[in-house]
Amino acid sequence: MQTSLLRHAAFTRFWVGDIASVLANQMLVLAVGWQIYDITNSALSLGLVGLAHFGAQFLFTLPAGHVADRYDRRLVATLCQWIQCAVALTLAAGNYAGWINSEIIYASIVLTGMAQTFQNPAMRSLLPSLVGVELLPRCIAFHAAAKKMAIIVGPALGGLVYLWGASTVYLASAVAYALAGAIILCIHATHVRRHHEPASLQYMFGGLHYILGKPIILGAITLDLFATLLGGAVALLPIYARDILQTGPLGLGLLRSAPAVGAVVASLYLVRSPLTHSVGKILFVSVAVFGVATIVFGLSTWLPLSLLALTIMGVADMVSVVIRSSLVQLETPEEMRGRVSAVHSLFTGTANHLGQFESGITAAWWGTVVAVVAGGIGTLAVVGLWLRWFPDLLKRETITSRRE
Repeated sequence: MQTSLLRHAAFTRFWVGDIASVLANQMLVLAVGWQIYDITNSALSLGLVGLAHFGAQFLFTLPAGHVADRYDRRLVATLCQWIQCAVALTLAAGNYAGWINSEIIYASIVLTGMAQTFQNPAMRSLLPSLVGVELLPRCIAFHAAAKKMAIIVGPALGGLVYLWGASTVYLASAVAYALAGAIILCIHATHVRRHHEPASLQYMFGGLHYILGKPIILGAITLDLFATLLGGAVALLPIYARDILQTGPLGLGLLRSAPAVGAVVASLYLVRSPLTHSVGKILFVSVAVFGVATIVFGLSTWLPLSLLALTIMGVADMVSVVIRSSLVQLETPEEMRGRVSAVHSLFTGTANHLGQFESGITAAWWGTVVAVVAGGIGTLAVVGLWLRWFPDLLKRETITSRRE
């Protein structure tokens, strides 16, 4: 009989704290995007928002992993919440007093991006110390489902609160960040003895070196990386909604929600029925299904079929995420989880940002449909190559490490 995950007090605090942080971030991102466009009237300014966040992530990823492995991850994550809370309060004050401008907004994006870069490896590597090895895959799936729900609810909540002005959204975001920090601070994690090795480039690059030396981790991360890079159809949804499917803003909203709905369904299923065998084969099949669904979506001119394809993409992607995240955590020694998680976060973040960029460029060159279909075909090609290059990943039977 399966135990309810929420009976674990430490995991419950981790879960609630992280969801509060996601909601805060979603509200903040919505308000910042709307306000920067309102101030500048420039589409380029919206692109610069993403670039500023990516720049902070790229610059601070290795130091973030170093910090997560040397210091109390709970305190690191809490400090990151409170930094983002301070940023949100500054934006609220600036908006209320009338001295807000684009430069202040860009600076706030860099600060929140930096805080999230330190937060991500700290939170990812904290989770295995809260629950046992056998429960970790279920916890990851349950946590992923809740985060997807927060990503769906957060923008809608932020848009509703925006009716009372940008300052109100920023204040609501600040409250959520402060609450997240307080909850995370109350987590009681298993004490882990830190190895205070001298701070050096060799130490900071330790996570990258470890991944390169572990074919199972390297194969799982890079398989997802290239599939996301090539299968970034979501970036082109506005074009599909208006020009191909002939639907309006409501249709666009449905299209954007479909992958998240699929991801939530898959997560809840994996919580109830965790994967116990043939996880390597399932990982490859899920990425291949993602590629096929991308091709179907690219060719579809019927809204219900497009929604179904996007939903299947969300299901396949979530299965891949749960397997990959579990393998990365369970194949990594405790003393290196921060640095490995930081590199993992960089890979996934890079894939999301560059995948959108790649989709836009190829759509401009070849046309929207050809770009999406080519991305799906490219994903299938990657699956074929990785089957050949990473046979150990294909043969992996269980998520739990063999040495355990």
